[in-house]
Amino acid sequence: MKMVTARTEGKTQKLAKGDEGKRIKESYEKEAASADGGGGEGEKAAVRRAKFQELSDISFKQEKIGNINMLLDVSLPVAIELGRTTMRIKDVLNLVKGAVIELDKPAGEPVDLVVNSKVVAKGEVVVVDENFGLRITELMLPADQTNNL
Repeated sequence: MKMVTARTEGKTQKLAKGDEGKRIKESYEKEAASADGGGGEGEKAAVRRAKFQELSDISFKQEKIGNINMLLDVSLPVAIELGRTTMRIKDVLNLVKGAVIELDKPAGEPVDLVVNSKVVAKGEVVVVDENFGLRITELMLPADQTNNL
């Protein structure tokens, strides 16, 4: 069976020669022309702005959000951040047992409760039995949390 090669939109397709090949080639060329905007060579497709329906205000009530209970068992990383500092690689490599690293927060200053990389509260460090803990002294309001993003 002889083959015919058709090339449209940078694609090459081998087609069977004869009536079936001709039909496939015509179909392929029509499809390429419609994807091109329907115009032939030298014609430009009509371009216009998309029109969208205006969105109405959405109130986030539990009924609209759905069942939030299914998310209550999802685990998030939680950390208590005493402070931060920046160190050069060579200084990190030279750390030894007993080295002291100075942080950017003064002693006695509230520490941050960080959930999923966002500060959600501030508090003071306490000892519970033999472990450290945090007593929450200030919850960040949603506006405060968005400032920390």
